[in-house]
Parts: sequence; structure tokens; C-alpha cells
Amino acid sequence: MTEVTILGAGVAGLCVATELVARGIVPHLVDPGAGPGPEACSWWAGGMLAPFCEGESAEEPVVRLGQQAADWWARHTGLVQRQGTLVLAPERDRAELARFERRTTGHRMLEGDELARLEPDLAGRARRALFFPDEAHLAPRAALAALATQLQARGVTIIPDAPPAPRIIDCRGLAARDVLADLRGVKGEMVVLRCPDITLARPVRLLHPRHPLYIVPRGDGVFMLGATQIEAGERRRVTARSLLELLSAAYALHPAFAEAEVLEIGVDARPAFADNLPRIRRRGAVIHVNGLFRHGFLLAPSLAGMVADYLTQNIIPEVMDEDRG
Repeated sequence: MTEVTILGAGVAGLCVATELVARGIVPHLVDPGAGPGPEACSWWAGGMLAPFCEGESAEEPVVRLGQQAADWWARHTGLVQRQGTLVLAPERDRAELARFERRTTGHRMLEGDELARLEPDLAGRARRALFFPDEAHLAPRAALAALATQLQARGVTIIPDAPPAPRIIDCRGLAARDVLADLRGVKGEMVVLRCPDITLARPVRLLHPRHPLYIVPRGDGVFMLGATQIEAGERRRVTARSLLELLSAAYALHPAFAEAEVLEIGVDARPAFADNLPRIRRRGAVIHVNGLFRHGFLLAPSLAGMVADYLTQNIIPEVMDEDRG
């Protein structure tokens, strides 16, 4: 196998590098930030490995391929929490819960007492909830750091500039719009709170007609709230409206969030194609891995395996795009 250079050390680049190393290929990994950090949208991810919930709005490949993610991340990082996902709605939006139930699989309905036993701090906060027991979550920044550390131990260092290489794998996300004209940005905003008065064991999705939001426990009373989904490529500005919606969702879930400490406010734009499905696209000597949308941690392992199989065994990836150049 000839030398390989991977552009981008976000979730896609790190997963591709991990799969190549597993096949005996030690790539060059190039990132101007010298590793995972706030420049990549994966830094601001929720880290929910929730393929069945994503089936509410995503296409079939997201649900099917996403079911491999929890095992992959557990194998490579040991950081996966397999506590399932709860989906609930305020009483005024109960029709949203019924719609979510119809459009998804892999769940069962919990009534008040069952819900209270599963999450005691939500007792009395909702009459019914959907429970997806086979879903999981992880802390994205810790998972990215774990991959980078393991790669370094296998001889893969992250360098700022790309050396010449006969094969390039472009995992730059939205930065690749300079060569992928059909790539667009979908803005997502998030808030990190500390609220030691509340304990949750699993992510909770709170349904809302305009912005379904989620709350993900990070441990030690820390919670990540996200995320808006706005058609915009700008990556730095959090609007007052979005911040109000995020905090209002937390308060609606439990009034104790009103006293929470705001630790961090973040924003970035996720790379997506028109159908919100990812692509592996070959252009000459360059292979582009992009368009993960809001499914970075969910789909990057599967795409990384496809890329590695393509390079080593010439197996055409399921999500391979036509060669456009």
C-alpha cells in the first residue's frame, strides 16, 4: 500500500486513521490545530449513539449503520455509557410523542411509575416517555482524545502541514467546501450546565414542534444541552433566541435547572449534503469523507471501515459517490 495522508483530525479523520492502522497502514494525519479541538464541529457534539431515535427523521442507512457505533467506540475507547435514551414531551406537545413513536423502532412506552423508577429526578415531570434501551452515549472530547492518544502510540502523529502522498483522504468537514460545491453548513448551538441538584443516567430528548432538544449527562452534575438545527454556514455566533430555547427546554424538564451554572456556550456548523446522508467521494487521488451532518459519532466508524476496505481490498463503499472529476 502506498503512503496515505488524512486531512482533518476531527471525528471522521481520527476514525479513518484508526481503521487504517488496524489494517497495517500508518497514515500521515494532518490538522492545523494539531489535534482535536474547538475548531472541529465534533468538539461540540452531543455524543449520543442513538440510531433508533435518529430514525424519526433520518434515512434507513443512518439507523442501520449507526447500530455499529456503540460497539466500535466501546472497543476503541471504553467510554461508552449503555443506558439507553428517553424521549418525552410536555403535555401540551403530547402529539409530538405519538408521532415520534410511529416513526421509530426499538422502543417501549413507559408510564409514570416506570419512568420514575428509571429516572427518579423526573418523577412527576411527564406522564409518558419512550425508552430506547439499546442506545448509548459518550463524552465526545474524551473519546476524541482517546483515539488521538492510541494513534500516537501506534506511530501516527498529528502534523500541521501535509507531506506529499499519492493517496489523500479528505476529512476536513465544512472546510472542504473549497472543492465540494454541494456541501452546506447546518448550524448547531449548545450549552453546558452544572446542576448538582439533578441526576440523570441517560440522554433525554425533549420534543418540541420547532426544535427537538436533548440533554446529555456528563457526570458530576454536568449536562450538555443541544442542539439547534439552522440552515446556516456561519460557525461562531450563538443567537439569544437559540440560547433562550435551550435554557427553557432544560427548565421545562426540571425547574432546578434555573439555578444551574452556565459553564460553556458553543456553536459550529455541521457539514451536510442535500439529503443529509454522508458520502465517500473519489476525485482522482483524493477520497472525500464528508456530509456526516449531525451523525458524526454515529456514522464515522462505519464510513471509516468502508474507506479502509476500499483502500486495502477494493470493496466499493455502500455510500460511494460517483467520481466527479
